[in-house]
Amino acid sequence: MNRISLVVLATGTLTLALAGCGSGDESAEASGLRKGTPTSSAIATAATATAAPTTAAAAGSAITCTEFRALDSDGEKRAIEQILADNPGSQFEGSPNVALGTAKLVCLAPGYADRTVAEAIGIGA
Repeated sequence: MNRISLVVLATGTLTLALAGCGSGDESAEASGLRKGTPTSSAIATAATATAAPTTAAAAGSAITCTEFRALDSDGEKRAIEQILADNPGSQFEGSPNVALGTAKLVCLAPGYADRTVAEAIGIGA
């Protein structure tokens, strides 16, 4: 009887763990970074770029890691969207969440403080 209980418990745990994995589409929608669809933040970035080109998000590929780290999460997303738009065909094309996570990690290193985010994540010169 103990063996049956352990098998049922293990099967239930495995089922719950696999159900939690999902396809990942929900996390992309929740973060506001969908593949290939314009978002309100991308539209806001375009409007900001024409209105105030000195903002960090509007600077696009010119934003440094120090400036990137000072942004709030919406600013970080806008900056990454702009960097990806400025660098079509990069290894992060279609994967803005991966680019954002990479930028957050790489920009923590003190040696990258004065480098651009695009250069730090390997898509800029």
